[in-house]
Amino acid sequence: MVLRKFVSKNPRRKKKVMEKGESLLQTPEQGESPEVPIPQVAIIGRPNVGKSTLFNRIVGTRKAIVDDRPGVTRDRNVADCSYQGRVFQLIDTGGLDPSATEGMVVQIKHQSKMAIAEADILVLAMDGRSGLTPLDEEIVSLMRGITKPVFWAVNKVDTPKSEPLLADFYRLGLPEVFPISAEHGLGVDELLEAMMPFFPRGQEKEITSTVPRVAVVGRPNVGKSTFVNLILGEDRLVVSNQPGTTRDPVDTEVNYQGDSYILTDTAGIRRRGRIDRGVEGYSVVRAMRALGRSDIAILLLDGVEGVTEQDTKIAGLIQRQGRGCVLMVNKWDLRVHDADAQADYEKELHRRFPFFGFVPVVFASALNPQTVSQVFPKVNKVMAEFEKRIPTGQLNQFLQRALEKNPLPLRAGNPLKSVYITQVATKPPTFALFVRHSGDVNTTYQRYLENLLRETFGFIGTPITILVRNKNPPPQAQPKPKPKYKLKPKSEPKAQTQLKPKSKAKSTLKPKTQLKPKRKSTPKIKSKSSR
Repeated sequence: MVLRKFVSKNPRRKKKVMEKGESLLQTPEQGESPEVPIPQVAIIGRPNVGKSTLFNRIVGTRKAIVDDRPGVTRDRNVADCSYQGRVFQLIDTGGLDPSATEGMVVQIKHQSKMAIAEADILVLAMDGRSGLTPLDEEIVSLMRGITKPVFWAVNKVDTPKSEPLLADFYRLGLPEVFPISAEHGLGVDELLEAMMPFFPRGQEKEITSTVPRVAVVGRPNVGKSTFVNLILGEDRLVVSNQPGTTRDPVDTEVNYQGDSYILTDTAGIRRRGRIDRGVEGYSVVRAMRALGRSDIAILLLDGVEGVTEQDTKIAGLIQRQGRGCVLMVNKWDLRVHDADAQADYEKELHRRFPFFGFVPVVFASALNPQTVSQVFPKVNKVMAEFEKRIPTGQLNQFLQRALEKNPLPLRAGNPLKSVYITQVATKPPTFALFVRHSGDVNTTYQRYLENLLRETFGFIGTPITILVRNKNPPPQAQPKPKPKYKLKPKSEPKAQTQLKPKSKAKSTLKPKTQLKPKRKSTPKIKSKSSR
């Protein structure tokens, strides 16, 4: 993950830290060998002081589950980070209780001590609201004998008015105390700037990893964490008979016979109606996300209890997400003396998993070291099938044989022609079948083609997707050409106004008097005397 660039609010401290850092920094200059070990920074402290919140703040995502109840984090959570061109690895640990002697707290203490031994830099987180507790003093005394760089962070100092709470911590005689608020991001930049001298120089590059990712999934208490510890050869994960021990998905890189894998231990997936809201709900959601970003899923089943309905739902989830799968029947050492047990269990698998007939099955025990040599060859085989690509020529020859054996229905009495198939993707293998009418290829015929593909080309342990497409899709309606000149719309005729009816009231004007017609005047005749 790439962090956002923090800007220091205290220029004096920033200048002092950078001047000090130039003398302490022991990293190669530009042009030298880039093979520099990435430092590991471990966040430790007693339970419920905000370690996971600080982890999420620095990483930039909500990778670790956060809750107000103590003891939520149990396994070590690791994330790659970078800050201002400096790279490092951040480790979140469970609550440390040095005086614990029994229960799951002992295993959490063991995980925290392993993180302290492996890390290069330590950040001790304490709670400023509750003040200095005897457990904090015990952890501080434990840190005094360590020669590694230790940074003392007092969390939950949200406002300047809360700074007087630091008085209790200064009486410990610590060199420098960093007041921070992991929830709001206050003071985190100064803490990172103080650690910068111990980070090697490097460029922030996004590297696409080609290492196969393998997720170990199953319902609670089937032995997932025990199996991962067996592969790693150490107690990397907390193991308990109590269901729901694992909370966060834990990614661990493992090497087997020269091949590298990223192994992910996930929380147990229970039936939806039985999942409690809160921590368990977050755990199940993150387990499903971890399954979605993996290539292969190892589904663990209980060899004593048999196949349950929840196992079939998890198997259906693997198939819907398009992941390769290997079935491992765990705790088989308890039934190895029964001669008919394996045959009966295989019948139960065929009955419960009719859609998983192509998945390989391993009967083993998570306590037996020989189980690793049984499982990984199956994982390698499924991964090869998951990435397999078939040439188009071989696919079309296969399709012609399939059509001769079971032809598609006829249309208007004419045989179906111009049908071809090609592979368009891998992980999982995806094929596109082009026909004239996609409605002729129903679900039954697709299943027929899928079974025939498996008989011909293998594809063991991986799902197959067949997409049916029309070869000549119907032409789209062309838009009407726009006229060169815009015509004015015809004006609508005006609505005739209704005339008001004339009132029948008599007018008050007097009628005009009729004038007598004028007489026509006769022309006068002039006499001769007048001439």
